[in-house]
Amino acid sequence: MAETLVPLESNPEVMNKFLEKVGVPPKYNIVDVMGLEPEMLSWVPRPVLAVTLLFPLSDAYEQHKQQEENQISSKSQEISSNLFYMKQNIHNACGTVALVHSVANNTDKIALNTGHLQRFLEQAKSVDPATRGELLVMSDGIINAHKELAEEGQTSKPKDDEPINHHFITFVHKDGILYELDGRKAFPINHGPTTPDTLLEDAAKVCKEFMARDPNEVRFTVVALVESE
Repeated sequence: MAETLVPLESNPEVMNKFLEKVGVPPKYNIVDVMGLEPEMLSWVPRPVLAVTLLFPLSDAYEQHKQQEENQISSKSQEISSNLFYMKQNIHNACGTVALVHSVANNTDKIALNTGHLQRFLEQAKSVDPATRGELLVMSDGIINAHKELAEEGQTSKPKDDEPINHHFITFVHKDGILYELDGRKAFPINHGPTTPDTLLEDAAKVCKEFMARDPNEVRFTVVALVESE
């Protein structure tokens, strides 16, 4: 991987400033998901375009990740050709990768302003996930926006050999399927049928599975990309 960044925090204010800086219109914004039960989910503004989970990396997660990748590699899975997926090539850039995944898979709804993200997606649309990750490394406007907004958080810059303790992933709807997009995994994960109207509820079920694998851990945060009036 390339340089080590200060991580973005799972803070809607910081994340929204990042999105606006790279060219996302302010009517599309990140909001907190305060809980995963139906009543809590009902408080989230609609429509929901993407759901992002921040969770602690653990042995249980790494073991499941390896098992999952082995199982999928042995039996394959269906992946929409319209899905935008990219690899993560920069330490601690998972927050930015998650936000890019959230927006890139909704460009049929989000009319991006001329700016860093629009230019990146134009370059990245016809190349493979690994090349997309390399293009992001070279996208100074996006990386500098990350650096600027990460400085607004409370996290200090990690040392190069310091382990990353938390990770962002994103869930999106594409062509009737719920996809988990994690730049550290070998490929996107097909989690079965969903719709634009049930994306939040279906993603919440998968988030609960992450939590169940680490029952003694409480450091999980969920946010959603929504369209406001």
